[in-house]
Amino acid sequence: MASIPAKTSSLKLSLVPGPIIVGAGPSGLAAAACLADAGIPSLVFEKSESLASMWRHWTYDRLSLHLPKQFCELPLMEFPEHFPKYPSKNQFISYIESYAATHGIKPRFGCAVVQAEFDSAAGKWRVRTQFEEFLTRWLVVATGENAVPVIPEFPGLIKFYGDVIHSSEFKSGEIYKGKKVLVVGCGNSGMEICLDLCRHNASPSIVVRSNVHVLPREMMGCSTFGIAMALLKWLPLRMVDMILLFMANLVMGDTGSVGLRRPKAGPIELKDLTGKTPVMDVGALSLIKIGKIKVTEGVREITGQGAKFVDGKEERFDSIIFATGYKSNVPSWLKDGGGHFTAEGMPKEPFPKGWKGEKGLYCVGFTRRGLLGTSFDARSIATDIQLQWQLGS
Repeated sequence: MASIPAKTSSLKLSLVPGPIIVGAGPSGLAAAACLADAGIPSLVFEKSESLASMWRHWTYDRLSLHLPKQFCELPLMEFPEHFPKYPSKNQFISYIESYAATHGIKPRFGCAVVQAEFDSAAGKWRVRTQFEEFLTRWLVVATGENAVPVIPEFPGLIKFYGDVIHSSEFKSGEIYKGKKVLVVGCGNSGMEICLDLCRHNASPSIVVRSNVHVLPREMMGCSTFGIAMALLKWLPLRMVDMILLFMANLVMGDTGSVGLRRPKAGPIELKDLTGKTPVMDVGALSLIKIGKIKVTEGVREITGQGAKFVDGKEERFDSIIFATGYKSNVPSWLKDGGGHFTAEGMPKEPFPKGWKGEKGLYCVGFTRRGLLGTSFDARSIATDIQLQWQLGS
């Protein structure tokens, strides 16, 4: 890496021969591995002190992959054969560590990107960290769509006397034994947190603010997602949705009868349109049916002792957990979104075109299609940069 005099600040300015990748989660590592396989070196910046920090620090203990492992592999490396069908959180982290080691990826940890912008005079991307500035022909944004926890504003929240956390801080239901807990958000995290709370003898209520698709993780011994992927090879999307919902109703019954009303669009169509993932049930629904998990309508107001709901009811709670998801942090450091990202930090072009911007800007992990989308992006980026690399050599 060559050093050249800095022109715009007192920081040391270095010229990077290959791409800079921002983020050392699964997306950043997948991009780095595909580039390395193509013979292209990359420099990976990671603001935390570890690989896959979100998986390591922001997930609950009982988490396992919601999809079978073959749908969650990163490019160029399978999961170990001895791993179960649905690897645990710790198994996935060990896979990520092995993945980085196998592909020789050594990120710069504790290195947060403060700002990045295209330098028209240099014809390159200028990337600034706390300590240095860098120029690169290619910038790969791999901070992902789930970089910053989101807690919606609720009237009265500041008055609540009990504990309030985001799901990223939840590890286990053990400390909630005997307590009444309000879980806001009915996605996969919210449902699994409720399940864990029940297993530790807490009393959870889950807020369902909108319609939601709940599907069994498996049907007839096969992964529901795997069935969907197989059917999509032969049938139109809406027909596949009809088949999935018919089978789900046979297995689960009418989820609307317990307060989990389904959207008008089918689960796959809704995922394509909005990025909203269906809930893969691993046991929470049966506890809802017997009243161990209480389903409530939207919250109108948080009180000092609990919450008032839109149906006029009021209830006391000891703790509130917001399973309300995450958002992109791209607007905080990529100037003007690089012309490629919206104000919300998502690519302007939907999948499968969102991976490539202009002037050497790329992104990986913003497809709303999980690790399968990440793999598609990473391979596409490496192929595109390889063509330019070969022409420039």
